[in-house]
Amino acid sequence: MGVSSSAQELKSAIAPLRMFKALILDANNILPNLLPQFIKSLDRVLDAGGAGSVEQINFAEGSEYKYAKHKHQIDEVDEKNLMCKYAMIEGDALIDSLSKQLMRSNFEAAGDGGCICKTTINYHTYRQL
Repeated sequence: MGVSSSAQELKSAIAPLRMFKALILDANNILPNLLPQFIKSLDRVLDAGGAGSVEQINFAEGSEYKYAKHKHQIDEVDEKNLMCKYAMIEGDALIDSLSKQLMRSNFEAAGDGGCICKTTINYHTYRQL
């Protein structure tokens, strides 16, 4: 199995704690309303009440993908440091050559009262790169 990584930083005028709560803790309620052209719904497939919970993202009509399941490793959510680790384990967005995607997002204060969201994704392939 091979692993490839990518990283990105996105700046927002929204404060780090507010952005973390919206995108991580309350995503199932906020994202379909915020991005209806991309996300139809977020459904809880397995509610483990923490680590091991699985949510399914259902993409909007006309999207390249139909759905993706994310396994939220709730024990990796650090509300004090505004960090979350999670894995995509199933779905159209997981192309044939990928076995899974492991992601880490953290939200840091920017000097202007907003935040910088830093995300790292590790793409795990079925074969060596």
